[in-house]
Amino acid sequence: PVSWNGPLKPRSSGYPLIIFSHGLGAFRTLYSSICTELASWGFVVAALEHRDHSAATTYFCTAEPGTEEWIPFQRVPQGQKEFYFRNKQVHQRAQECVRALRLFQDIASGRSVPNILHQGWDLSVLKDSLDLTKVAVMGHSFGGVTAVLALVKEPRFRCAVALDAWMFPLENLLYPEVPKPVLFINTEKFQTPESVAKMKRLSSRNSQTRIVTVLGTMHEDQTDFAFLPGKLFGLIFGRRGTLDPHKALAITSRAALAFLQRHLELEEEFGQWDELLEGVGDSVVPDSPFSRSHL
Repeated sequence: PVSWNGPLKPRSSGYPLIIFSHGLGAFRTLYSSICTELASWGFVVAALEHRDHSAATTYFCTAEPGTEEWIPFQRVPQGQKEFYFRNKQVHQRAQECVRALRLFQDIASGRSVPNILHQGWDLSVLKDSLDLTKVAVMGHSFGGVTAVLALVKEPRFRCAVALDAWMFPLENLLYPEVPKPVLFINTEKFQTPESVAKMKRLSSRNSQTRIVTVLGTMHEDQTDFAFLPGKLFGLIFGRRGTLDPHKALAITSRAALAFLQRHLELEEEFGQWDELLEGVGDSVVPDSPFSRSHL
């Protein structure tokens, strides 16, 4: 239930902003379910498409009108250690999240920002419509760890929500540098003990960091693939979680909203879902049951 290119609803206090980072081999529109859900509760959500060769084959528009530059997906080069390859990517991704935030700062202040996409939406309607004291960063899988790193790179990000974060690419030296709280929302069938141990390193340094797991879910269930018909999804992946995807989305979004209200100091009613942050509720538990990663 979305109005395509609908007019922006004015809000005197300005909308809080979420920058969203996609996963490895994914793209910006693969998370429309969670992004539109959060937008429906009163956020501006900016879903990025990264240029680090981690997206499914994509393109960006150059400054020259009508010109597109393609960026193919790139696997780890033969003979190169995966950590060093992915670590370089995650730093570029986090910097792109920072760049997106700065772009919104320009837009909100009324500076002229060219929109070279083939659409008629006027960015100037966002002037004075954003509350850039209330900004969070969010992502799935590779985007989850991107969100964590973005907290290090940009102090304006007040917290991060990491959906089934793939913690492998983040170097150990940076863990003490993560200053803000993180909400880790994991699926039941993806995480490893090593990855969860890294999440707990962050929770030991910030008492507001939370780790919860949604039972009956798998890694792809936090994307729009969860809403494909069962047979079609099975043909593509051969697996899916047992929890109804609408219920899984409700748990994920409500936990995120409760966390965002707490750390962005929102005057909403999202605190009604605070118990989810402690892993209390139907189909949600604290911490993360261990299972072999499918990555």
